[in-house]
Amino acid sequence: MNKIANTEVEINIFNLLKKLWKKKFLITFVAIAFATAGLFYSLFIVTPQYTSSTRIYVITPNNSITAQDLQAGSFLANDYKEIITSTDVLEKVISSEKLNYPSSQLLQKITVSILKDTRVISISVEDANPKMSQKLANSVREAAVSKIKAVTQVEDITTLEKGNLPKAPSSPNIKKNVLIGFIVGAGLSTIVLVIMGILDDRVNTEEDIEKALGLTSLGIVPDLNKL
Repeated sequence: MNKIANTEVEINIFNLLKKLWKKKFLITFVAIAFATAGLFYSLFIVTPQYTSSTRIYVITPNNSITAQDLQAGSFLANDYKEIITSTDVLEKVISSEKLNYPSSQLLQKITVSILKDTRVISISVEDANPKMSQKLANSVREAAVSKIKAVTQVEDITTLEKGNLPKAPSSPNIKKNVLIGFIVGAGLSTIVLVIMGILDDRVNTEEDIEKALGLTSLGIVPDLNKL
C-alpha cells in the first residue's frame, strides 16, 4: 500500500460536459452580454450607411448577338469596371460634386458588379446621407459612361436604372451583429471553462482520490470545523 501509483492527466469528456452544464447560466449570461454589446455597437457607435444603385447596359453595335459576342461582352464589362473606378472618373465626380475628400476615399464607397453572362453593370455607392448616396451614384454613372465612350469608342450605353433614394440603411446589419455577439460570447465562455476544467487538477471528491491513487477509499473524515 506504500507504493504510490503513477498518475496521469485524464480528460473525462462526460465530467467536462457535466461541468459545462452546471455553468449553463453563466455561459448564457456571457452570450447575452456580448449580444447586447453587438446591439449597442450597431445602434449607437456605428454610423448607418445608405446604398444607392444604378445600372447601365452596354449595347453591341451589331443587331444580332452571338454566344461569342456575349462572351466578349463579358470580358469588356470587366474592362468597364476598371474604367468606372479609374482615378479620372473619381476626380471628375469629386470636382462636379465639390467633395472635400480624396479619390481613394470615394473609391471605398463604390461597388461595381457585373451580372453573370450579361453586359449589365451595377454601380452602388454607400454614404451616411441617403440623398448623397443617390447623388453620387448618378454622378459616378454619368462620369463613367462618358469615360467608357472616350476610351472604347462605344456609343451605345443605356441607363437601365438611375440611382434610387434608399429609405433604409444598408448597414450595419443589426441582427447579424447581435447573432455574432451571442455566438462569440457563448464560444469564448465555453472555451475558458473547458481550459479551466482541464487545468483543474484539484481533488474534490472521493472518486477523484480513488482515480488518482488507484486505491479504494475506506471512509471519509469529516471536517469538524464545518460540523
